[in-house]
Amino acid sequence: MHDVLIVIDMQKDFIDGSLGTKEAISIVPGVKNKIEVYQNANKKIIFTRDTHDVDYLSSFEGQHLPVEHCIKGSLGWQIYESIWQSVRNDADITIIDKPTFGYTKWRDILDPLKITSMEICGLCTDICVISNILILRALYPNMDMCVDATCCAGVTVTKHKAALEVMRSCQVEVI
Repeated sequence: MHDVLIVIDMQKDFIDGSLGTKEAISIVPGVKNKIEVYQNANKKIIFTRDTHDVDYLSSFEGQHLPVEHCIKGSLGWQIYESIWQSVRNDADITIIDKPTFGYTKWRDILDPLKITSMEICGLCTDICVISNILILRALYPNMDMCVDATCCAGVTVTKHKAALEVMRSCQVEVI
């Protein structure tokens, strides 16, 4: 087990909403189990939420991915209900709202924790998961990092596998 679990964008729109897939739905039980394991060990859990404004379609990303999703305050923006229900009231949780694929202020959250290892899971393997892992690898080049392939899903199975290979190339353990 690692010091912290980072759960990337396990939001309704990515699971069974506007950009949902059967692969995303299939990882929900594993992510819930992983959260339970970290809670039982009193470990820190960080959730990210893809967060867009109502003018998303006029943004750079919206012009390239013209599907409204994760609009702040909407049902699709929320962490998936069954996942959020598995979080205990006494859990050590942080939620980060990020306006783009990768979060660039990880040091503000992680440095005070003095962690030595992290595990990452979530959606989508080939976009937000890999973006955050590569940022984290650049910020923490000597840190033990792993990603659970069974608790991630990509836009397609092929892209999921390709992203996992890139992570391996960057010395991220893929389990």
